[in-house]
Amino acid sequence: MTTFKSRLQGDLTAAIKERDELRSATLRMALAAITTEEVAGKTARELSDDEVQKVLAREAKKRREAAEAFEKGGRAESAERERAEGAVLADYLPRQLTDEELATLVAEAVDEARAQGAEGPRAMGAVMKAVNPRVAGRAEGGRVAAAVKRALAG
Repeated sequence: MTTFKSRLQGDLTAAIKERDELRSATLRMALAAITTEEVAGKTARELSDDEVQKVLAREAKKRREAAEAFEKGGRAESAERERAEGAVLADYLPRQLTDEELATLVAEAVDEARAQGAEGPRAMGAVMKAVNPRVAGRAEGGRVAAAVKRALAG
């Protein structure tokens, strides 16, 4: 078992003992998503720590999107619950990049792409290819793409 997954299971046990309903429900949901990912496909396999983090990032994104949808639908209590679950998941994810840090990484990638001859909006693919490994789960793809577009337009 991966160390990350065993940490989640240990934290779930602690949350159950402490009678922390929100944390235990969120960790159960996360572990269920991990198990679903492990048994998806033709053969069952164990996920690496990086793959487990990707599953958690996907679940956190679902919580943010659900919170927005509930907010638009006038269901503030449900939106607040989704945000609280997202906060629990955020404890297990790497710290997100600030806008300034992201802009710096994107600017470096744009400079590299221009040095290789890529110019204007057509450089988007080259810049994204260069910046994605540096970002590595510390910023959502849509946020990165928007920063790249801003940098290429400016």
